[in-house]
Amino acid sequence: MPALTHLGAKGEANMVDVGEKAETTRTAIAEGFVSMRPETLETILAGDAKKGDVLGTARIAGIMAAKKTHELIPLCHPLLLTKVAVEIEPDHSLPGLKVTALARVTGKTGVEMEALTAASVACLTIYDMAKAVDRGMVISGVRLVEKTGGKSGDYKADA
Repeated sequence: MPALTHLGAKGEANMVDVGEKAETTRTAIAEGFVSMRPETLETILAGDAKKGDVLGTARIAGIMAAKKTHELIPLCHPLLLTKVAVEIEPDHSLPGLKVTALARVTGKTGVEMEALTAASVACLTIYDMAKAVDRGMVISGVRLVEKTGGKSGDYKADA
C-alpha cells in the first residue's frame, strides 16, 4: 500500500513538494447526489424555488469553490485551473439531482480535490436553495469518478 504523501517522517502534516514533478495536463471528474422529495425536484426543475435559479446558482458555486480549494483544504496547492465545468442532471429514480464536476490543469499536481470540492459545494448549494421546502434532502455519493495525467497514472472508479 502506498504511503500517505502529506505526512513527514515523524507523522507531522506537510505540504508535498511538487517542484521536481513534470508539468502535465491533469483532469479529474467527481460526482455527488442530492436526494429529495419528488415535489422538491419538480419545484427546482420548474424554476419555482423562492431563492431563484437553483441549478444555475449551484453550477456557479461549484466553479467558484474549485478555484478556492487551496483556501479550504490546508495542504492543497493553489492551481491555475484551465477548466472547471459543473453539470447538474435530474435523476427521477432517486428522486433528485446528480452533480458532475470536471477540473483540469496543466501543472505539477493533480486536480482531484478541486473536482471533489466543486461537486460538494454544488450539492450544498442545491440543499441551501431548496431547504425551505425540503429539509430532509440527503447529499450522498460524493466521490472521484476519474482522473488522468500525472505520475500516479490514470484512475477510473468502478461503476
